[in-house]
Amino acid sequence: MATLRHAEVAPGECFQCGLPAGADTPFRFEAAGAMREFCCAGCEAVARVINGQDLDDYYRLRATQPSRPGSAARPAALEAGVVDSVEVQQRFVRDSGVGHAEAELVIEGMRCAACAWLVERVLARVPGVAAAEVNATTRRAWVRWKRAEVAPSRLLQAVREVGYTAWPHEEGRIAALDARERRGLLRRLWVAGFGMMQVMMYAFPAYVAAEGEVAADGASLMRWAGLLLTAPVLAYSAAPFFRGAWRDLRNARLGMDVSVALGLAAAFAASSWATLLGTGEVYFDSVTMFVFLLTGGRFLEHEARVRAARSLDHLAGFMPQSAARLVDVARLETETIAAVLLRPGDRILVRPGETVAADGVVQGVEATVSEALLSGESRLVRKLQGNQVTGGSINAGSAFVLEVTHVGADTVLASIRRLVERAAAQRPRWVEAADRAATVFVAAILVAALGAGLAWLAIAPERAVWIAVAVLIVTCPCALSLATPVAMTVATGALARCNVVVTRARVIEGLAKATDIVFDKTGTLTAGRPGLREVVALRDLDASQCLAMAAALGRGSVHPLDRALVEAASGQALPASLHRTIPGEGMEAVVAGRLLRLGRSRFAGQLHGEPPPIAWVKTEDSIAWLADESGWIAAFRLGDTLRPDAVATIAALRRAGLEVHLLSGDQPAVAQRVARELGIGKVAAGATPDDKREYVARLQSRGARVAMVGDGLNDTPVLARADVAIAMASGADLAQLGADAVLVSDRLADLVAALALARKARRVLRENLAWALGYNLVAIPLAAAGMVTPLAAAIGMSASSLVVVANALRIAR
Repeated sequence: MATLRHAEVAPGECFQCGLPAGADTPFRFEAAGAMREFCCAGCEAVARVINGQDLDDYYRLRATQPSRPGSAARPAALEAGVVDSVEVQQRFVRDSGVGHAEAELVIEGMRCAACAWLVERVLARVPGVAAAEVNATTRRAWVRWKRAEVAPSRLLQAVREVGYTAWPHEEGRIAALDARERRGLLRRLWVAGFGMMQVMMYAFPAYVAAEGEVAADGASLMRWAGLLLTAPVLAYSAAPFFRGAWRDLRNARLGMDVSVALGLAAAFAASSWATLLGTGEVYFDSVTMFVFLLTGGRFLEHEARVRAARSLDHLAGFMPQSAARLVDVARLETETIAAVLLRPGDRILVRPGETVAADGVVQGVEATVSEALLSGESRLVRKLQGNQVTGGSINAGSAFVLEVTHVGADTVLASIRRLVERAAAQRPRWVEAADRAATVFVAAILVAALGAGLAWLAIAPERAVWIAVAVLIVTCPCALSLATPVAMTVATGALARCNVVVTRARVIEGLAKATDIVFDKTGTLTAGRPGLREVVALRDLDASQCLAMAAALGRGSVHPLDRALVEAASGQALPASLHRTIPGEGMEAVVAGRLLRLGRSRFAGQLHGEPPPIAWVKTEDSIAWLADESGWIAAFRLGDTLRPDAVATIAALRRAGLEVHLLSGDQPAVAQRVARELGIGKVAAGATPDDKREYVARLQSRGARVAMVGDGLNDTPVLARADVAIAMASGADLAQLGADAVLVSDRLADLVAALALARKARRVLRENLAWALGYNLVAIPLAAAGMVTPLAAAIGMSASSLVVVANALRIAR
């Protein structure tokens, strides 16, 4: 084991990245003869990897201080040697199909949708990258690439080449970046405010004194004082605008910073020239005030956007940062380690009141946990030995031992967060159109400012520069770019709090526009846990023998009816081979040398061609038929119950103006009974997966916008066909569902809340776009006509961005 070389780190700073660690940080281990402190579990894990991979030269080569995030001097050894190492990749890179990988990155330096657009395009153009999506609000990027062609460090390098910094996503990294950016903005705001007040003091006599009252020498002295005080304000407080403008121009893109930087530079240059010549007007006070107002606006916008981004992070706090790993199972001796260091197969001790740090199975004694995080239900759940427990659950009983099965990015909770964040990063076509329009808009503004300046040179030359500056500053392409992404981010987070996890961005617009909602029956409107009510043997067999054969076919199936038969057989299933599942029809397998089928009567009857007993056809329960090539063997009557809030949910959806349909593969009598109890007038029963897809297609051909709610198992064709597909989470792998959204609770009423929230989000989106367009269409002509001063232009531009961000935050209320 290599030993970390000594590197001077200030007390309270992270040994790995240099960010504040805090005296009470739980992340620490002994290295180089001293106990080292880390700001988060990610930094501790990276340092352990460096220590274990003989890469400790990094600490010696980094001079005396660790490189802060964003530092261009960060050694390549850390990126190429550590980020590309197998151990580190296990912490932030996930498999995504054959030969593909995906990861989340934190992007430092982004401030608007234009920045996100640029980073997204740069990542997408890296050879071997299959897809890239960037969210300007959360400052996260999701990237999918071919493992054999792209190393993770190449992605980080591509982002750095265009002036930004990318980091593997770690808990705490976003918060640290937000805190550092906030401190930087406050410092720049203080410098701008102090400079503004001082320059105002020197400019005040020129405003109040009558002509000739101020001596020429005094006037010249005050002008030079204004220049000297304005220069540091521009050099420090306005530096982000100039850096952003240079980055945009270097990448052949026109962003908001270009027009702002040009306006500030033109105003300062004209005032400096007038000071040098000793004639003409100077507006150093206006320049410093522009910078103060623009920086203040950016600070307020930053605070609002951080609040919006946190709407996606409400799940992060449920996972603990540490866990008690058992080192001696017999004696229950534990060691406290960072949760990110857990591995499948580890055993951890979960004490009363603690939060489970990873997905796993209960060992030994039974456990009682609260799964309110996922189900939304406050009731406690009993877990027997071998039962699965989801990370983020809370131990509401005695201490128990958990064997870890999934950790980190592979847990159910991480899958949900990943789906939410990916959906927030996606941009529908109309959002991308707004981004493209913002770029064209900046170019048009530059032309308009030049035209206004030239026109006023002929009318009133002394006003030409300031009117051109006003046109440059009053416009707000940033508001146009922010109008939709911030609203989408807030809406996605709000839907997650309603237990509807959005996996594709189109769900918000689609759900808001839905005219019809189609429900599957089993597992959707019903509890999905049918019980066996009766077994009718149709040969010389008893009920237990029939159940044993049925369980042989149903074993391994996730369909609720098959699970009910397996549970009723109490483990007496016979051995079977050549299993085959026919979606929407049933199961087929060879049992004791005979080909058996279990499922719908039409499907099972194809083996022998005989009709089913007439007495069973009209029952209102679900029937599963068992047959072989000789004829019918048995029929199983299974009953299900409605979800407790199904009736109220259907009534609420109808009051909201939606046409409600029931689309089921079950028998007509069963489907009609459920429809009567729920008050649903439109019913289609006995439908195969293809029949369901055609049913939705017919509705769409008549102009309906269809939302489909199903169990996500046998409804793949119809879910793919619907305008909006919502899958129930029970019994499905959340990370692989093809639906647009997943209802992770057992409450259908959450769909009603999601519908209302989607409609509210659409209203806010329209308001934001209307405001952004309306403001610019009014402000630009007024500024070009000389009716807007540069000072008013700076106020208007900052206020415009704040309006759209603040309006988007209303969605979450």
